[in-house]
Amino acid sequence: MAILVIAEHDNQSLKAATKNAVTAAAKIGGEIHVLVAGSGCANAAAEAAKLAGVAKVKVADAAHYADQTAENIAALVVANAAGYSHIVAPATTNGKNFAPRVAALLDVAQISDIVGVESADTFVRPIYAGNALATVQSADTVKVITVRTTGFEAVAEGGSAAVEAIAAGPDLGKSKLVSRELTKSERPELTAAKIIVSGGRGLGNGENYKTLLEPLADKLGAALGASRAAVDAGFVPNDYQVGQTGKIVAPQLYIAIGISGAIQHLAGMKDSKVIVAINKDPEAPIFQVADYGLVADLFEVVPQLAAAV
Repeated sequence: MAILVIAEHDNQSLKAATKNAVTAAAKIGGEIHVLVAGSGCANAAAEAAKLAGVAKVKVADAAHYADQTAENIAALVVANAAGYSHIVAPATTNGKNFAPRVAALLDVAQISDIVGVESADTFVRPIYAGNALATVQSADTVKVITVRTTGFEAVAEGGSAAVEAIAAGPDLGKSKLVSRELTKSERPELTAAKIIVSGGRGLGNGENYKTLLEPLADKLGAALGASRAAVDAGFVPNDYQVGQTGKIVAPQLYIAIGISGAIQHLAGMKDSKVIVAINKDPEAPIFQVADYGLVADLFEVVPQLAAAV
């Protein structure tokens, strides 16, 4: 039994999500191969070869893989699917884009967003916004799986896999990347941060968000997050959003300030190791998942907290 993990990268280095996907593949059991498709992606392939448990890295290096468009990646994966019992990708924006295409082309059901592995054909995935877990068994000859990265630790280094060049598929020309608008910040990336300071509608406006949360986040070396209510109100851009329709996070410490705890938000952060909630409403649902809760006026206690750090 061999497993093919589709690497997520920026042509220079692996994204952290790839390491979580390799851990999930190791729990399935079998020889693990990693497919790196890109342009000028030798460094990313070399990094993949160092991951513990990886036996082989396959590299498809061609100009039309530079932007990793879903149509081209899916066609490449399908062309190289023979001999693999499982095809695994992170449940990121990219993974959710190409993996369903792979499953459709192989005429199998996709198993999405797994958080646990029971056996080689049985997996655990959240349903109903994470309020229930479903155990799913698949009889398909090849299983196409996306992995919720917060459900698995990142694999360590220590491997020395062989790197093998494979033939690139044709450029299907069905889509092209016109531009990317990326948010640049000196703070940690939200999905990879160990500490997150997150704000909600209780902050009142975007100026309060900045003046109250940014000093605390800077002192803690934390990333900034937000509830959907705060994003919809225009306090911060939508790439700050944590929740079912935003980013799924599981930091060591999550500080929720002025967040009531709607079910959609809880679905995105309740796997955090330690949750601290500050809210003036003692009945706020966020307190049901918080390890530490403070019922207080955030405008008074957050500056005190920042000063004490």
